[in-house]
Amino acid sequence: MSGRLLIEGCAVAAVDAGGTEHASGYVAVEGDRISAVGAGAAPAELREGARVVDGSGCLATPGLVNCHHHLYQWATRGMAQQADLFGWLVELYPVWAGIDEEIVRTAARAGLAALALSGCSTSTDHHYVFPRGAGDLLAAGVAAAREIGLRFHPTRGSMDLGRSRGGLPPDEVVEDKDEILAASEEAIDRYHDPSPGSMLRVALAPCSPFSVSRELMVESAELARRKGVRLHTHLAETRNEEQYCRERFGMRPVEYLEELGWLGDDVWLAHCVHLSGEEVERFGRTGTGVAHCPSSNGRLGAGIAPVAALAGAGAPVGLGVDGSASNEAAELAGEMRQALLLARLAGGPEALTARQALRIATIGGARCLGRERETGSLEPGKLADVALWRLDDLWHAGIEDPVAALVLGPAPRVELLLVGGEPVVEEGALLGADEHEIAREIARASRRLARRAGEVVG
Repeated sequence: MSGRLLIEGCAVAAVDAGGTEHASGYVAVEGDRISAVGAGAAPAELREGARVVDGSGCLATPGLVNCHHHLYQWATRGMAQQADLFGWLVELYPVWAGIDEEIVRTAARAGLAALALSGCSTSTDHHYVFPRGAGDLLAAGVAAAREIGLRFHPTRGSMDLGRSRGGLPPDEVVEDKDEILAASEEAIDRYHDPSPGSMLRVALAPCSPFSVSRELMVESAELARRKGVRLHTHLAETRNEEQYCRERFGMRPVEYLEELGWLGDDVWLAHCVHLSGEEVERFGRTGTGVAHCPSSNGRLGAGIAPVAALAGAGAPVGLGVDGSASNEAAELAGEMRQALLLARLAGGPEALTARQALRIATIGGARCLGRERETGSLEPGKLADVALWRLDDLWHAGIEDPVAALVLGPAPRVELLLVGGEPVVEEGALLGADEHEIAREIARASRRLARRAGEVVG
């Protein structure tokens, strides 16, 4: 679109350092940047030549940031319904061995479409399964993100520690370490765009302590730092993982990562459910980020991450939907409510406020991805990643606090989603792709993958 756009007459939650909010205000966009945010009616000069959007009955916030996902898993939802993490993985590894480029692109389209429709403007993807002969799976996700229109942070994931060497995954789904490192460097060279306002940045993401060798963890970190990209992995998700690390390495998961040089402000970690108080403080001191995945942790019975303590210690905390096979909803707006409820279940009604949940979903996620100076809040000069939420419907009307309506109520309809000033969703509908076509395609792809894995599909 480019040019000027003005959203006016809406409530505004800027999520800036001062917690600026307006009961009625405006957000002005010039090109891909926010040019002004204010209370009351917009000045006449902002209206001149602008497309004006009536925001009456709506709340404007920064676009949400999804810090952890496995987009390919959209094709395997509904499986292993009563399993814990290790049991769930053991059941699904053989199914994932059958993915290919077409299935991954279809699953990524579905996952990213769902995120856009839930107010997400930036998403990561942790892809770590690369069957031989499956095609260019990283390219499939990148193509899907470009089609949907989201800012994208894919990670080149990896597993090299198969069952025969003491790991959890079967040998047929792991790769050779040297092949992984070569593919990781190629992915950075091919896709990573460090420029301001970039729509595509790459990180390296060996999968987990129980699926990746010590050597690959160390060499991936060295490669990432040499190339100037971030690092990501799963950590401390379950008690089983803690037991595995104690038995194999003689230490807790966080100790193991620290020994490998994996704590720092260029690292964000998924889950981090089982942390000691000292480990929480260590995350704060080192600036290590955490992607909190409340629905997935609940679905797999993993536990409740110490989100309030992490944020209090100064650690960057963002929000993630995690893979759709462990969170079949996989929409980001609802995760704010889940995060708030789980925090209060663990720590009482004052553990997390609605505004803190919104911060985690926006500027907190931007911090995890190293982009807090560019996105995550509504401030002049920042990228025009803006979500406009409809709050005058049956489900939200009468809740006088719009942030409470957004977080405590059901996920509202997205009236408008801008990514770099470009509309991606309008009036609850995708602009760049057909939602119904995506639904038909993912149903076919899921059936094909299930047949390939020997599942009986009714």
